[in-house]
Amino acid sequence: MAFLHDPTFAVLIAFIIFVALLFKPIKNALGANLDAKIAQIRNEVDEAQRLREEAQAMLASYQRQQRDAVQEVEALVARAQSDAAAHAAEAARALDAALKRQEQQAQEKIAQAEATALREIRDQAVDVAIAATTRLLTDKLSGDAGDTLIDQSIRDLPERLH
Repeated sequence: MAFLHDPTFAVLIAFIIFVALLFKPIKNALGANLDAKIAQIRNEVDEAQRLREEAQAMLASYQRQQRDAVQEVEALVARAQSDAAAHAAEAARALDAALKRQEQQAQEKIAQAEATALREIRDQAVDVAIAATTRLLTDKLSGDAGDTLIDQSIRDLPERLH
């Protein structure tokens, strides 16, 4: 047991006791630091996961909004095409109606012109017939009796022709 009296042995025992006394607080301090670091990493992972889920929710929301916007644009385009077709049909109907009105007006003007021409021709025929009758009666009838008969016939002639 000579080693018990050796100073190196005493230093060794003192060192072991020193290490044993410091081991528990150092272990607790290291454990606490490691636990804090683990908790920090876990919080960061949880935060990253939360941010990832939030980003996915936002992405889904934006995709939904994009789909809704595309559907709305498609609906607007369809409605615009429908409105354009309706306006084109209405314009065609209006043009057709205007053309029919113009055609009817032209036909009415033609009918009026025909009626006017017929009336003028009839009036000229009446005038010619009266002149011819007057000349014929004047040539064939002479004297006072003829003059009386001619005058009477001339007065009656317009009433009989019209």
